[in-house]
Amino acid sequence: MLLGKKIASLAKPGDLVLLKGGLGSGKTTLVKGAGDELGVKDPVISPTFNILKCYFKGKLPMYHIDGYRLEGQNLDIGLEEAIYGDGITFIEWPEYVAAILPDEYLELSFEKTSDDGRKITFTARGKRAEEMLGGLSL
Repeated sequence: MLLGKKIASLAKPGDLVLLKGGLGSGKTTLVKGAGDELGVKDPVISPTFNILKCYFKGKLPMYHIDGYRLEGQNLDIGLEEAIYGDGITFIEWPEYVAAILPDEYLELSFEKTSDDGRKITFTARGKRAEEMLGGLSL
């Protein structure tokens, strides 16, 4: 959750964070931390069955997309409004919505090393993502 809080503390409108990793690797937990930092009042939950969860009551709008169920589906369902929107967007399973993603984003790849251990690999694509990555000294 600390990493999510740190990312949110650096967030600007239009920021995009891609979250890769298996089930239970910590993706939604990171987004919960971001929601805490942004002052989101509603419970931050996985958008698996909704595909998109929007949180507007906070310092900055936060969008949380789960692309898992979108593999091979028509992506013309309005996700671009969140991805290119006025807040920070987190996308779990971004490989399933790759066709609508911009070229610039911060990517985090999660790997479970134990029940409570994680290895996270960071990739910055674009100037803004590099700025965010530079601010993540934990």
